[in-house]
Amino acid sequence: MDLALLRTFVTVHRAGSFTRAAALLGLSQPAVTSQIRALERQVGRPLFLRQARGVTPTTIGDELAHKAAPHLDALVEIAESGLEEDSSLRTLHLAGPPEFTAERALPALTELTGEDGHGFALRASFASDEETLEGLAAGHHDLAISTARPRGALLSATALCDEEHVLIAAPHWAGRIGSGTVRRDGPSALEQIPVVEVHESLPFVARYWASVFDSRPVAPATVVVPDLRAVLACAGAGAGLAVLPRYLCAGALERGEVTALHEPAVPPLRTYFLVVRTGTLAMPHIARAHDWLEQAATDWC
Repeated sequence: MDLALLRTFVTVHRAGSFTRAAALLGLSQPAVTSQIRALERQVGRPLFLRQARGVTPTTIGDELAHKAAPHLDALVEIAESGLEEDSSLRTLHLAGPPEFTAERALPALTELTGEDGHGFALRASFASDEETLEGLAAGHHDLAISTARPRGALLSATALCDEEHVLIAAPHWAGRIGSGTVRRDGPSALEQIPVVEVHESLPFVARYWASVFDSRPVAPATVVVPDLRAVLACAGAGAGLAVLPRYLCAGALERGEVTALHEPAVPPLRTYFLVVRTGTLAMPHIARAHDWLEQAATDWC
């Protein structure tokens, strides 16, 4: 059985689409279709059911993928290990949310970029979860950080860490509503405070309200800026309340630039996932970055 045909088959199986597999393999879609048909002739059974959107593996297709994929991944690992010995520098393409990537992931990974003989070049891009995962699936990135767990066989996710969300505002707002008022009166105590958010839909505030108060925020955002670091700066300047990850506002809380308006018994959490295309951890530079971030994240939780 031709290894090239098996490689194409496993890529289609993981991608769920001839079109997406073709992009990942650097082939045309007709070439991928032709290779799959050739493999189906060798096997004597259909491997995929063609649908309006992509393909679904048959039982035989699933069995073949289960048997072939680990061996193909091992061959990639052998090939990539040899390539790494011949090449002094590989490039890792990382994507993720701007704040977490900038404050957590990049400082950790830059420790690897200068390793003698084992370092890699690093290229980073910031995007939403949807854009990040789509870019990873299309082969534009090697490693992604996302708060959404991907579905399907093409992408593999590992839980990285949880972040705690904190309701904060400048100290004068806390003084205005009084200590313990939010615990006693709930969200009604906050209705007169303006809201600072990253989007008109109030993703952080709405999640906090639902988790802590079992309600929805009633006031629209007064200030909307698409970066949590800017949200912190505006809240600290007195623009209103905000909900932020604790790691991002911990310093400002310690310095007294902002204060927590409420400390619930069970604070809202959000999980970050480290995501790769299935099989690419066979590549040493991706595996090293993946393992390093997992190790670094033990100090982030």
